[in-house]
Amino acid sequence: MTIYIRRIYNLFFSKNKYLAHKLLDILGFVPAKLYLYELAFLHKSVQQGNSKFKFSNERLEYLGDAVLSLVIGDYLFKKYPYKDEGFLTKMRSKIVKRKTLNEISQKMGLHKILGEYAVGKVSNAMAGNALEALIGAIYLDIGYNKTHSYIINSILRNYLDINELENIDDNYKSQLLEWAQKSGKVVSYNLNEKEKVNGRDFFKISLYVDEKKISESEAYNKKAAEQKASLLAMRHLKIKNGSKDRF
Repeated sequence: MTIYIRRIYNLFFSKNKYLAHKLLDILGFVPAKLYLYELAFLHKSVQQGNSKFKFSNERLEYLGDAVLSLVIGDYLFKKYPYKDEGFLTKMRSKIVKRKTLNEISQKMGLHKILGEYAVGKVSNAMAGNALEALIGAIYLDIGYNKTHSYIINSILRNYLDINELENIDDNYKSQLLEWAQKSGKVVSYNLNEKEKVNGRDFFKISLYVDEKKISESEAYNKKAAEQKASLLAMRHLKIKNGSKDRF
């Protein structure tokens, strides 16, 4: 079966044709290997008490993360020929970090599909993870060159303002640690609790400055919890930050 015929079949005759139509609206094309895209939206929560699903999107998420990092690194290297490694690293971090991917996923509408394959409420982090898994599926379906073009033209240029990102620094932990170094302070983070919520790890963090507790935060991702705690601490200490100051 040729790729063209397979796509026609997926759109009109496949048992997952509903997903094929949804992906056509979101991606602008009908996948040939539709099963990969279904897997991209299978959050591990569906495995709980459901023998039908023996896999999740975690492996595709791993692959998509690697592909995305390579594509963005290549794009920035060519876009900024005179910028140093530090600048390129920061810019890539701003693009591929969890919060940015969560926002892009929401704008793309991936959460609407993910809700049909997840158990419980779809969190922002789950949507961002699904975007990485989706990129992994696209890569396996259409190859690296077309995936590179899709990420740059259909995701990066549609959902991000690169020039705006240049002037934003929302790594609150880094800003707080820089302030602490200049001020002779010691900042530390304490993991208060790690528990399972809806089958996922949930972290509760406290932040201390010179052994005095300044803020607390919680999130499904430890790094995200530390970032939130850092932002709250900066607000409490009235430290100016270089971002839009939002989560």
